[in-house]
Amino acid sequence: MKLSIDGFNISLAHGTGVATYGRNLAKAATGLGHEAGILFGAKAGHSKVSLLNEIALAEVSPVEAKRRSLPELTQGALRAVKRITIGEAARTVRISGQVILPQNLQLDSAFFWNVRNLYTAADLAFRVSGAFSQVKLPEVELAHWTYPLPVRIPGARNVYTLHDLVPLRLPYTTADVKRSYYALCKRIARDADHIITVSECSRRDIIEILGVDEGRVTNLYQSSDVGDLLGDNSEAEIARYVEGLLGVGLREYFLFFGAIEPKKNVARLLEAFLGSGSNTPLVIVGAPGWGGERDAKLLKSMTLLDNRRRIIWLGYLPRDMLARLIAGAKATLFPSLYEGFGLPVLESMALGTPVLTSNISSIPEVGGDAALYINPYDVQSIAAAIMTLDADAGLRAGLSERGLQQAQRFNIQAYQARLAEFYQGLR
Repeated sequence: MKLSIDGFNISLAHGTGVATYGRNLAKAATGLGHEAGILFGAKAGHSKVSLLNEIALAEVSPVEAKRRSLPELTQGALRAVKRITIGEAARTVRISGQVILPQNLQLDSAFFWNVRNLYTAADLAFRVSGAFSQVKLPEVELAHWTYPLPVRIPGARNVYTLHDLVPLRLPYTTADVKRSYYALCKRIARDADHIITVSECSRRDIIEILGVDEGRVTNLYQSSDVGDLLGDNSEAEIARYVEGLLGVGLREYFLFFGAIEPKKNVARLLEAFLGSGSNTPLVIVGAPGWGGERDAKLLKSMTLLDNRRRIIWLGYLPRDMLARLIAGAKATLFPSLYEGFGLPVLESMALGTPVLTSNISSIPEVGGDAALYINPYDVQSIAAAIMTLDADAGLRAGLSERGLQQAQRFNIQAYQARLAEFYQGLR
């Protein structure tokens, strides 16, 4: 088949778990023999100069000198609504190799397409009219939307991935406008040719909260490319990297990685870690997300006051650097309040790193019997588990061994097999 996969998250410079999902979906579909193209929504329009279209995919838009006026906003809304009724043809972007694209856009996809400002305009159009924008790609047989986006390709089967319903389950942890988000998810539930999700927990939420028939929701789980990012780095090379970056040895630090946002539960993790009395440093990798200002201030103050360097906050790191830190850690600490899947758990296990994580939502599906589970709302539970993990080398070794085995359930081959069965069922 000829497939379209949205580039909404893939195009983000810092990426997300959904960006990883999109890249691995393209890789898996291509590995099955399908032609997979990425549909971008870059801010620049189509140019007669091919090179400029290629540049537009990676160009950082200049900061607007002033806020747009009401007439300008109105004109933007009218253009967005017009796109709904007549649709807009996607333009092919030819990749020449002359433009050095950022790592997140270095994809093995057969095609790149672009529709100017597609995803921003589609969101505006949906808020104004409640209707989906249309993109003309007549040769595409199946459109994968890796996120709840108000866009469809007429004539193709439109399949939407809903990773979770966290904005509805834990509304205080996200910035979404809940009425609009709910309306969008309900519209997808009604009109999608099929809904894909990434865990049985999320599948239950979608069926129960959105009222979707069970036969229209399929859990394919997901995969990770973290092993590819590590490459052929030896343990000695990882040890030198860790020593150079952190000033500590291999397996001599705990690691948390993820956005600094309410659902990641960073404040309780910090309280539990300090209460555990552990002398093993805790390394935090992640940039502040929505609602993370309080935790970010707490992190900053703790690192300034911490003469013993028990807490090290590195902010955002590129994924290849992060992979080496995961592989070198004593254990990953991930006490999230809710996850649609729990990619940090899988990525840690895939690199042989023990995991302490939450006993709720989808996380036990990913961790199986290969993780040490805690109640994420119970600081004493987290602290006690940190103490146990810190002191028991045998426990860490067992978790590492079982984690490597558990991670095989989610490798690219297993994901491809599930995806192939799904495609076969759609025919």
